[in-house]
Amino acid sequence: MVDFTLTDEQKDIQEMAHDFAEKEIRKVAWEYDKDGTWPQEIIEQAWEVGLMNTHIPAEYGGPGLDFLTGCLIEEEIGWGCSGIGTSLMCNGLATAPIVLGGSEETKKKYLGMLTEAPKLASFCLTEPDAGSDVSGMKTRAVKQGDKYVINGSKCFITNGSHADYYTVYAKTDPDAGHRGMSAFVVEREWDGVTVDKKEDKLGQRASNTATISFNDVEVPAENMIGEENKGFKLAMMTLDRTRPGVAAMAVGIARAAFEFATEYSKERVQFGVPIAMHQAIQFMIADMATKVEAGRLLTWKSATLLDSGERNTLVSSHAKRFAADSAMEVTTDAVQVYGGYGFIKEYPVEKLMRDAKIMQLYEGTSQIQRLVIAREVLLPRRAEAPAPAAA
Repeated sequence: MVDFTLTDEQKDIQEMAHDFAEKEIRKVAWEYDKDGTWPQEIIEQAWEVGLMNTHIPAEYGGPGLDFLTGCLIEEEIGWGCSGIGTSLMCNGLATAPIVLGGSEETKKKYLGMLTEAPKLASFCLTEPDAGSDVSGMKTRAVKQGDKYVINGSKCFITNGSHADYYTVYAKTDPDAGHRGMSAFVVEREWDGVTVDKKEDKLGQRASNTATISFNDVEVPAENMIGEENKGFKLAMMTLDRTRPGVAAMAVGIARAAFEFATEYSKERVQFGVPIAMHQAIQFMIADMATKVEAGRLLTWKSATLLDSGERNTLVSSHAKRFAADSAMEVTTDAVQVYGGYGFIKEYPVEKLMRDAKIMQLYEGTSQIQRLVIAREVLLPRRAEAPAPAAA
């Protein structure tokens, strides 16, 4: 029997996350969006109450929450503000490779660093010429004795200007394509690490996105995560674990837009009645409600598969693709319900529409998700099938 009932603990965590989103995030979300404000105070508050680093195991100081519970948190935080939420949740993407492939010493040092203080880490995979096609990355890591020397540049790095360390992917065998990638932990304060420009973005403006350059950065060999030339597999396993959370945040955005549009449709009067009385609006509201519900169900299934120890590649791509596309559709329709007012910054839905767009782009575009889905559906599973793309 399929049971969608949450445990009492999950309900308590969901309620806590919602209260935090409502009281601490929403009250500043639109102001922070306008000014592109870095939410340092909110990060510290979220860390204090245990809403960050949710999947770091207890032995390294984290709460060790299951993935479904993590999705409950991310939906509520996304409902509050997905820009601030991205700043809060990005540690999960950076630490997942360490949890999956790091040595015991690496886990103790770098996972513990984030649970002992409100510090941040960033995931460095994308490059100017290697986005969906990570096999084209140019960043190199060359072995020299007991260290690797890294040269290259990474772009679109979330929290890049504020991270204390980076999970960096580089080519250790340039001729091997995606089979020649390795992953490393690189500390920000090491010589040769440079934080370049902060991006001025359409949406999620309260999150920091920067370019990071590595110029002859010497990295101890023990800071390699997992095996040499196995970085691509590690990155794909990481994204399987994090895409449910991205989907959950997209559901949160869509839910917020749905709620705003529903309330507005009851208040706005045209032709002598609230516009909610007009069938054209009713159908839009109904479609919004369905997309929110369906996105949440796919998200929960993808997280539950992880919690059961099962492979979730197909369902996590279903969830991420559908929830992201739905968030864009729902927020666009919310602007339509508001009419001309929806296009004005004084009203809330234009921000949500801008925020939603990135959900279709990062951690694998909606088109890349379709490629993953098609591969999973059409081809038999192989032990090491080259994926067409990544984040």
